[in-house]
Amino acid sequence: MATLSILKSPFIGGILATTVVVFFAPTLVKLATAFGPAEYFALAVFAFLAISSVVSDSIVKGLVALGIGLVLAMVGVDGPSGTIRYTLGLPQLFDGISIVVITVGLLALGEVLHIASRIHRDPESVKIKPSGRPRLHRHDIKKALPAWLRGTAFGLPFGIIPAGGSEVPTFLAYGTEKRLAKRRGDIEFGQMGSIRGVAAPEAAANATAGTAMGALLALGLPTSATAAIMIAAFQQYGMQPGPLLFERSGPMVWTLLASLFIGLVILLIMNMQFAVLWAKLLLVPRHYLYAGITVLSVLGVYAISAALLDLWILLGVGLVGFMMRRYEIPLAPVLIAVILGPLAETELRRALTVSEGDMGILVSSGITITLYTILALTLAFTAFKHLHERKKARELAETSEMAGV
Repeated sequence: MATLSILKSPFIGGILATTVVVFFAPTLVKLATAFGPAEYFALAVFAFLAISSVVSDSIVKGLVALGIGLVLAMVGVDGPSGTIRYTLGLPQLFDGISIVVITVGLLALGEVLHIASRIHRDPESVKIKPSGRPRLHRHDIKKALPAWLRGTAFGLPFGIIPAGGSEVPTFLAYGTEKRLAKRRGDIEFGQMGSIRGVAAPEAAANATAGTAMGALLALGLPTSATAAIMIAAFQQYGMQPGPLLFERSGPMVWTLLASLFIGLVILLIMNMQFAVLWAKLLLVPRHYLYAGITVLSVLGVYAISAALLDLWILLGVGLVGFMMRRYEIPLAPVLIAVILGPLAETELRRALTVSEGDMGILVSSGITITLYTILALTLAFTAFKHLHERKKARELAETSEMAGV
């Protein structure tokens, strides 16, 4: 069922996001143009701290992960000043550490090392049943629908602002579903596969991609790597995305938006036929699966730049990812910090340059005040909830000890 939810979630998120772009493009333009350097910095800080507190059971561990990501993001040449930072004198690091190397090291190699360290303690702890339904039933859709809508709500606003692509709303959506599952006592989440756990992040990712297309067409603003490639393609044909594109090439724009709807439907139909095949990948024995992941990870990283240094960095980041799993430190804040760290630093410097060093500019607009207020309330609620859960666990332990005595 989780595999089927993965296939339908991008369809739901993409359809809703494309519909929003079609009917609310002028509103999206006004919202995006309201963001200046101070607003972008506030958004980055909001993403840093919100994700660090949401995806982790401990705010301290979330902040530790955030610090690791910011350290990795600072390696290389500082753009505004041209200062070389933390490169150990190696010219290969002047451009910084590739996000691909960090992602593969943390998520792939780190997981392989973690599984290998516990192979004899957790032998085949998850059993895959060779049965199931090739279609979602009505009660499955009813269960997944709220998660689809929540994920789409996370993804829509992040597509129109350059805030790291789909990673931020994806992690926010997953963290929200994780907390809701814990509140409901959902034992499927993180164990047997939860429909909600894959429905929300996938919907968020495609919703972000949909509104990113709106920002590209209406503003000429590429908010993701894919949008940057598309704007280059537009320019090759002599078209400049932006407000005038709707006037000069209106038929082409609306045809492109219509093709998004058609493409999503075709993608859903094709993927639904292969759902059973994708699910069978889970039947591959773990030692073969993780050996293949390791080989493909190393080959993929080496293929990017053909640099041996990247392989050593991959190993180092993989060991960091392994230690983070061992001590239950979340990985999401690291990736978000690496992605948004340069943006936050650049926008902070721009804001302070415009204000000639006056820190008041960081809270000088309604958007920044709103973001910081929501962030403060979120952190206060999260801290209160953590303290309450810790007190409840302590009382339960004391009750158990008294019952044992």
